[in-house]
Amino acid sequence: MPIKLVSKIVNGVKGGVVGTLKGAADVGSTIVSSVKDVAVTAIKGTGELVVKGIQVPASIVKGSVEGVVNIGLSFIKAIKGIVNGAVQGAMASGVDQKDAVRGSVQQAIYSAKELGENVGMVAVAAVVGAVSGVKQVGGDTLGATKTAIIAAMDAARDIGGGTVDAVKESLNDGVDGAKKILDEIKPDK
Repeated sequence: MPIKLVSKIVNGVKGGVVGTLKGAADVGSTIVSSVKDVAVTAIKGTGELVVKGIQVPASIVKGSVEGVVNIGLSFIKAIKGIVNGAVQGAMASGVDQKDAVRGSVQQAIYSAKELGENVGMVAVAAVVGAVSGVKQVGGDTLGATKTAIIAAMDAARDIGGGTVDAVKESLNDGVDGAKKILDEIKPDK
């Protein structure tokens, strides 16, 4: 089931991402740091918000995706950096690693579905981006890999149809160690 988003964060991140990336010469290298920085600023600006659960990282991803799409950038090319920056920004703001990874990966996949993008490709990019974000803040990359893969499969099951098989196949092919994790969790339909 889709994640309940925090609209203040979605809108704050969206505006910040549009402002930062519009006209940037090298969007690829700019996206991770801008999403991270904009996320930290947006979270601070929500004052009363309790920084727990998956809503914050999911809201960061949703706002970033909306911003990227708004200025005409490729969602597929940007999603790895968006998830990376969202994980870093969420964790820098006090969100638990597991929640940061889970919320970011799941929202990336829900956004892919909403936009009619290749959900399998996005799942791989989101998992890789999440693990990279965790690595950059000195977190547990092995735990992040497992959390990200489980989150991707949970989102795929929520979406239904052929999404579960597409995501599972893509993860097996595109993420080191995914087959072993998928065999352990047995995500049957």
